[in-house]
Amino acid sequence: MSVTVAGHAGFCMGVKQAVAAAENAAQEAASQHIPCYSLGEVVHNPAVTQHLAEMGVRAVNSVEDAQGGLLILRSHGVAPGVLRRCDELGIPYVDCTCPHVQALHQAVEGCQADAVVLIGEKEHPEVRGTAGWCPCPVWVICTPQEAEALPLLDSALVVSQTTLPDEQWDAMLPILRTRIRRPEFRRSICAATRLRQQAARELAAVSDLMLVVGGRKSANTRKLYEACCQLCPRTILVESAAEVPPGIIDIHTHQIGIAAGASTPDWSLKEVVTVMNELENKALENTEPVAPEAETPVVEAPAAEAPEAPVAEAPAAEAPAEAPQAEAAPEAAKPADENDFMASVEASMRRIHTGQTVTGTVVQVTDDEVCVNIGYKSDGLIKRTDLVDTDVKVGDEIEVEVVKVNDGEGNVILSQRNIINKKTWDALMAKFEAGEYVEATGKEAVKGGLICMVEGVRAFVPASRLSKRYVEKIDQFVGQPMKLKIIDVDQQKKRIVCSRKDVLIEEEATKKAAAWEKLEKDAIVTGIVRRFADFGAFVDLGGVDGLIHITDLAWYRVGHPSEVLSINQEVQVKVLSVDRERERIQLGYKQLQPQPWDNIEEKYPVGLIVERKFVRIRPFGAFIELEPGVDGLVHISQVALTRVAKVEDALTVGQIVPVEVLGVDPEAHRISLSIRKVLEANSAEYAEAPAEEAPAEEAPVEEAPAEEAPEAPAEE
Repeated sequence: MSVTVAGHAGFCMGVKQAVAAAENAAQEAASQHIPCYSLGEVVHNPAVTQHLAEMGVRAVNSVEDAQGGLLILRSHGVAPGVLRRCDELGIPYVDCTCPHVQALHQAVEGCQADAVVLIGEKEHPEVRGTAGWCPCPVWVICTPQEAEALPLLDSALVVSQTTLPDEQWDAMLPILRTRIRRPEFRRSICAATRLRQQAARELAAVSDLMLVVGGRKSANTRKLYEACCQLCPRTILVESAAEVPPGIIDIHTHQIGIAAGASTPDWSLKEVVTVMNELENKALENTEPVAPEAETPVVEAPAAEAPEAPVAEAPAAEAPAEAPQAEAAPEAAKPADENDFMASVEASMRRIHTGQTVTGTVVQVTDDEVCVNIGYKSDGLIKRTDLVDTDVKVGDEIEVEVVKVNDGEGNVILSQRNIINKKTWDALMAKFEAGEYVEATGKEAVKGGLICMVEGVRAFVPASRLSKRYVEKIDQFVGQPMKLKIIDVDQQKKRIVCSRKDVLIEEEATKKAAAWEKLEKDAIVTGIVRRFADFGAFVDLGGVDGLIHITDLAWYRVGHPSEVLSINQEVQVKVLSVDRERERIQLGYKQLQPQPWDNIEEKYPVGLIVERKFVRIRPFGAFIELEPGVDGLVHISQVALTRVAKVEDALTVGQIVPVEVLGVDPEAHRISLSIRKVLEANSAEYAEAPAEEAPAEEAPVEEAPAEEAPEAPAEE
């Protein structure tokens, strides 16, 4: 007969945090001399509720009942309206909502679909609280019949109560796919719930008797009980050790299993385990007297010799003849008394088994080992190599694990190092349940993956889980520190399988979500140019990429993004548009640069003559680039002194000529230019120059300008 506790039982991470926060809140309220309330039960467990009540926490049904005190919001979470009501009434509160429930709230709050379909119990506080966070219509269903009764939906986000059994979720999905055209399934079942149900099923399948410890109001405990009933008909739900039936163990009970819901405190579970151990001991006592009966011939040996006493009884009246007979009875009774005494002493001793954790007192210390009294019929021995506290001394209390109940010489072999390893393992399992990351270091590249050490525990990372992309050389990770996520556990072999890829994906998703939060139209953000395309440049905004279209790179015409930007350049850009559904972000770079048409009238006043290059020719005239982003037009009537049929007859693209500004229209972005005006001015100057210079210069000097005049345009 043996008593086994499920591998995952009792408080989960979320409940443990909630109870600790509630205890701190009660102490804080007491220090401020104000009452402390909880909106409903912090967790659905009577032992926890009683414990918090003893600390001064009183459960109330409405926010208004908590005025003048400190309010604790239960682990099941509340709707946002409750938080607003607390703020309106000025009631300070401590939010003990489970992190998994908070993640569920965030998922439904950010829903972009037409509706939310929530699988769970309609009246459960977690379901009611979650429904309050939905920005769109929400449908709460619990059975396949309710799923089939849903109206046809175009799109919907499908989530569940965190304590929902996996099989219930899986049964709903095929039905919902027929009712929702574009469903988005997000499995929100807590990992702790899943692990407890799995561990309980495995234990129930091999047990003759199953005890489920937890509150009857607790959804996760109730579902745990229902799962165990399917595999072990003798399954009993108890809220405390006092509810364990005294005659529960019979001769047909060989394997006893104990499971506990995620809201069951450790002390309740330990009390039940203790009671079951006591009942087991009593059951064993009732069956073990057979052994002493087999040894009765040894006890009766003196009694068998008693009839021989008459050899000395020849004189029947002689007292000496009776004396030996009188003494024979006590001698015969004495061994029986000693056996009864030893049986009672042994019965009072602790029953131990391999792998059990016990607390003992150090009674002897030698160079090689330490002797510990663990309340068993023989003391336990620990080798120095299995000690963590090497400076232990006689009288110290230490926690140890039973390695062997009997080493062949009657000694109990103990280990303290196994306790530390077990605590490390338990800490890793807590992180596994919570979905937390672990720190690791690559140790060895092997076929198919990488061996890592995670807090002293050997872990395997498959090659496909090392990176988001294919990894050709696994040995590049050897010796490298990295963050991993535990994705699979072998409890028996104490081995774990981890993923670096999952961490990278989740961190990228977190960065992406944070980036989307700060993205709004017209916002100014900073990013890094990552890559070019013919149509624009992609900018990393810290988790998401935005596109600067080529037309938004500069105020002038751009042939390729590399003409304006460079790879890995840090730039400030303006958010032109955000499409969250299609995950597209349109950015502008030129919008933050000075516009070339600003103060254009001051830069190019009417009458100003400049020399510029022709960039385009059209039938109606030619365009000259005054500066990047600013073009001026020379109308066909202004390209020469005489009328021309085609602009190409007088000008060519790339030719640099002097032009005069005729007019500026800043609003229409138009500047009129003239070559003719410059030519006319030059002709007038030429005509006037000989008349003025004739008295002072000789004829040959007058002819030089006349010859050079026509050549000037040719040279230009």
